[in-house]
Amino acid sequence: MCDKAFRHSGNLNTHMRVHTGDKPYKCSLCDKVFSRSESLDCHMRVHTGDKSYKCHVCNKRFTVSSTLQIHKLRVHSNSSPYECPFCGKRFKTNEDLKQHVRIHADAKPYSCRHCSGRFTRHEQLKTHLLKSHNEGTWFTCNICHKKFATKGELKQHLLRHEDVKPYVCSECPKCFYTAGELTRHQPVHSDYKQFCCGLCGKDFKCKYNVKPHFKRCSAKLGVTDAWLYLGCD
Repeated sequence: MCDKAFRHSGNLNTHMRVHTGDKPYKCSLCDKVFSRSESLDCHMRVHTGDKSYKCHVCNKRFTVSSTLQIHKLRVHSNSSPYECPFCGKRFKTNEDLKQHVRIHADAKPYSCRHCSGRFTRHEQLKTHLLKSHNEGTWFTCNICHKKFATKGELKQHLLRHEDVKPYVCSECPKCFYTAGELTRHQPVHSDYKQFCCGLCGKDFKCKYNVKPHFKRCSAKLGVTDAWLYLGCD
């Protein structure tokens, strides 16, 4: 399916559930299902309210230690030790780098069991299943009743209702609701322009600036082929 290799057959069998969608572990309280028993154990803490792992910087609490470690790296660390061997882009966690590298390899290990759709990230598959095949459970905001495909999207949305901005720029006092907003802001403090129009060669700091430029540039030159810009993730 995706050429990923494992040391043990049990790990391979567990991984295959990514492709088959098999989720044999079911929560006895809310009927939510999981592909791994460890995921079910973590989920049960949602019902018990157990959040044993606490961030010493912001006092935010987490149900598992791995989530706490990722939180520390993404929110409180300025270090990005993981570098993409293809484009040089740097990431705070190895998992973020792995997901990014799939773009260069055009790898799409997550396949839909209802159609021919294939996806780079598991979150993309979940969103597809909900929107295209009505499979899964929407996460609904209890304040404005807006629906989201993933729990992470709902959590980021709730921050806006609470007016909480946990992501702080290391160069200025500006704060943001999401890591993506912080990432889009950071080029303001740098002269580095990683994005380039594939037609005229003009450089840009941010992806959202080069996209509208390219549309204008391609219309002016009468170009109808697929476009390319450097540094795209």
